[in-house]
Amino acid sequence: MTATQHSAGTGQYAEVNGINLYYETHGAGHPMVLLHGGLGSGEMFAPILPALADHHQVILVDLQGHGRTADIDRPLDVTLMADDIAALIDHLGLRKPDVVGFSLGGGVALQAAIRHPHTVGRVVAASAHIRRDAVYPEMLQQQGQVGAAAAEFLKDTPMYELYQRVAPRPEDFPRLLDKIGAAMAKEYDYTDEVRGLQVPTLIMAADADMAPPSHYVEVFKLLDGGLRDGGWMGESRPKGGHALAILPGLTHYDIADSPLFAAVTLAFLDRQD
Repeated sequence: MTATQHSAGTGQYAEVNGINLYYETHGAGHPMVLLHGGLGSGEMFAPILPALADHHQVILVDLQGHGRTADIDRPLDVTLMADDIAALIDHLGLRKPDVVGFSLGGGVALQAAIRHPHTVGRVVAASAHIRRDAVYPEMLQQQGQVGAAAAEFLKDTPMYELYQRVAPRPEDFPRLLDKIGAAMAKEYDYTDEVRGLQVPTLIMAADADMAPPSHYVEVFKLLDGGLRDGGWMGESRPKGGHALAILPGLTHYDIADSPLFAAVTLAFLDRQD
């Protein structure tokens, strides 16, 4: 394992599940694994990281092919990346850490809860839809244009700048776009898996997200939520301790920067019920 210093946290690599996974550790307290969105890295949480690290030990991960984690010869698949996270948790000897993810990372967090319920504590899945057809049609059309051919058009974007600055192989950017494009083009429906979730999960979204608020309400219903009055003492809330948050005035593109994201995440993770 090699160690480097980065942005006031301790950055390290862990060889787990066939991938050399980069992660940083910030703060102290009950551990929280924090997972970024597609074409980003752990750095995307910089605006809210201090608030989270004030309450928790935050393990900030760069997912497969993103940030400082080099790609490997397999598809970008949330189930495989969830296995990476479970292997990292085991590697670090963490006892039931919470897992918080946004967008791609939210899908990975959900899969970690589905596939490794005895490994994780609570889960926050933000802006993560569970069916491809939940995404607005015009967004699906845009996603269909993501691929290596788009690399040239993205060279003035923060995503490209970050990748060029930190990636072990900066020349892999077109390959990452191809893999992201292929992942977004794939049909999926995790309805049945979500219905069986055994881990207390917060479904979070912006009120103007990539899918309509009704989709996240639908996911909450799969988790026994939104079906009845919660009761004076909360005795009729969803049986698994699940919750729903639609954050006002935000979009898919700024929710993870918002103090509301941090506040609602901490309120859910630190509940005693």
